[in-house]
Amino acid sequence: MRRADRLFDVIQILRSARKPVTAAAIAGELEVTVRTVYRDVATLQARRVPIEGAAGIGYVLRKGFDLPPLMFTIDEIEAIAVGARLVKRLRDRTLLHAADRVLEKVTTILPESLRGHVDAPFYVSSGDTATPRGVDSAELRAAIRDRRKMRITYRDEKARRTRRTIWPLAMAYYVDVTLVGAWCELRRDLRNFRVERIAASTLLADQFEDPKGRLLAQWRALPKEAPGAAP
Repeated sequence: MRRADRLFDVIQILRSARKPVTAAAIAGELEVTVRTVYRDVATLQARRVPIEGAAGIGYVLRKGFDLPPLMFTIDEIEAIAVGARLVKRLRDRTLLHAADRVLEKVTTILPESLRGHVDAPFYVSSGDTATPRGVDSAELRAAIRDRRKMRITYRDEKARRTRRTIWPLAMAYYVDVTLVGAWCELRRDLRNFRVERIAASTLLADQFEDPKGRLLAQWRALPKEAPGAAP
């Protein structure tokens, strides 16, 4: 690991900590010696990074300190590049345009020496997910954020149609299918709906409640290995 990357990681560890972090704990996470951590902390303090504490007690980062934007390692830049290209598998035009804008911003702000890594020679296939016709994926995501109910016409594997009111809780993305996890008022239970089988949809003004995220927690606990099991 480059020293600049390690200094960045030390700051990140302290930023996310809720209590003082010992040099030994930092050293264990970064796989370096405690003496190296002492040197790194001293270097950061000399550069006016507001780290407080002492050896044997622990270190904290004073509140209000922020890092300069886009201090990415090469691996992080390439992760962004690959991740942005993977978005095209989701068949969500809004997210695809957003991913393109992210790459443009990263390319513009990065130092010249690192810009080439945004256009790294990685190929990402388009995947097999079908394009949804009866629902806007951006609208689905907005319903999840705003806890808005949706009325959908759903087509099962035998092309039988049912009208349902659902409470969208989450999205699940697979290589060959996209699911929306929801509470179904018709079945009075949690269900995973294949997005390409939604024949029509309407975003309702009615909101639903999920106290303390209990429904979402129940959905997260459901098996995620078999998208074909969706209704």
